[in-house]
Amino acid sequence: MLSGLSIRNVVLIEALDLDFKTGLTALTGETGAGKSIILDALSMATGARSEKGLVRSGTDKAQCTASFDLSTDHPVWRVLKNADFEVDGSRELILRRVISADGRSKAYVNDTPVSIRLLSELGEQLVEVHGQHDGRGLLDPSQHIVMLDNFGGYTREIQDVVKAHGDRQAALEAYEDLKTRAEKAENDRDYFSYALEELDRLDVSAGEEADLASRRRFLQGAESALQELTAAENAMGGGEYEARVATALAGIEQVRSKIGDTDEAAVTALGGAAEALERALLEAQEARQAISEAAAIFDLQPGELDRTEQRLFAIKAACRKYDVSAEALIDKRREFAENLSLIENIGSAVSEAQIRADKAEADYKLAADKLTKARVKAATKLEKAVLKELPDLKMDKARFVSEVAEGTPTAKGQDKVRFTVATNPGSAMGPMDKVASGGELARFALAIKVALAGRQDKVMIFDEVDQGVGGAVASAIGQRLQRLSENGQVFIVTHSPQVAACAHNQYRIEKASKAKSTTTSVTPVAANEREEEIARMLAGETITDEARAAARQLMKAS
Repeated sequence: MLSGLSIRNVVLIEALDLDFKTGLTALTGETGAGKSIILDALSMATGARSEKGLVRSGTDKAQCTASFDLSTDHPVWRVLKNADFEVDGSRELILRRVISADGRSKAYVNDTPVSIRLLSELGEQLVEVHGQHDGRGLLDPSQHIVMLDNFGGYTREIQDVVKAHGDRQAALEAYEDLKTRAEKAENDRDYFSYALEELDRLDVSAGEEADLASRRRFLQGAESALQELTAAENAMGGGEYEARVATALAGIEQVRSKIGDTDEAAVTALGGAAEALERALLEAQEARQAISEAAAIFDLQPGELDRTEQRLFAIKAACRKYDVSAEALIDKRREFAENLSLIENIGSAVSEAQIRADKAEADYKLAADKLTKARVKAATKLEKAVLKELPDLKMDKARFVSEVAEGTPTAKGQDKVRFTVATNPGSAMGPMDKVASGGELARFALAIKVALAGRQDKVMIFDEVDQGVGGAVASAIGQRLQRLSENGQVFIVTHSPQVAACAHNQYRIEKASKAKSTTTSVTPVAANEREEEIARMLAGETITDEARAAARQLMKAS
């Protein structure tokens, strides 16, 4: 609900802070007192188009703030979430709009700057104004299908259409995608065949490029390494070193045999020398063998480097040609093979996809036809309900039709729904805002809203719905407004005491002039003052006892 409205420097209002309650609230006052300014301010706060002319003369800016206390499942939270606006789970929503004297405008939601567009989207979910002042809701044809569906209550049919539409879209997209791919593949048949043959000849294996690059680096250094190893082997003397060591060892053995074991120190020394020579001989042999084995590794077949480079360069050339990595060449080959396979099976593949698309289309049509029948039935029921309300609203000659016509197939079905009216016998049916006057428009809106009934997520404002009527008709309007307020917050701008008497809350709007300025004030009418205020509306300047009695009777009857 709208819990508060704060206005600063808007036309005749210098500063005004209002708190509102649930139920039906009447805004009353003399003609020209400024009741429309309140609606202008609320419209400004909720993103409606506003002009710089709203800025109070002599000030640099106008500001309006509307505070709402909303249920946690109110549609407005979804709008905020879709706009990536952080929602903290609070029930309070504060919309603020500032318009400067030069026409610039700023918008805020919970003190966070937002676009005027987002503010307007929020306002469309929060407020409906019916009458001469504005036309959010019923005057937007796109909302008529939503209202009819809510009235009809055929949730299952709607869900079936949503699902069928999703399946239909998926099947059509799959068919179109397959057909496009097939057409392209057919045009590229020769290219795919050539490319597949080329990649088959190349026959790249996983990791081969890295292995070839590593082998190439090895081969490029192999020749130099072989020269170094050959030099090392030559340095060993080709066996001469071993021969000299062996000769030295033989000499030591001869000495050891000549002296025997006559001298312990000599025997020990000669033994150590013999062991050292034996180790040297063995290690020299092992070293020469190791050098020889290492050299054998680098003694490669002629042309291996050339063959390796040719293979590596062939793979790199294919990578550049098909604009992929070496690893992806395998996937590329598979892609070419699949495209060729698609060409070979193009007829059956496309036919199968078309069959699936046709079935999805038929399923959607079946679900949409059921929804259309449900809508036509609901439209007839709604028409009767609205027409039943019109006579008491002094519109017994008026007609209302809920048209269900063929539209573009969407997730909402295949229908286009539009509410049309005719206010006089013989006149053509047409859109409400084109056919009905301001008062008639508001009364049509009231009749439709009463017929729709149910929970109202939006604050509803009726602007002089009682224009040009009085007595029993005004009482009927007030009773319907009161009934409507049982399911949502309703405001009525009225001159009618019969309508005001039906309200749960009342505000008196007055205009006063001081020196060179004129201001508008809004005063809550206390419960114990309501009778006097309604008597004033009945009698005018001089309030009589008869007027008070009549006011008392009106309030009692309401």
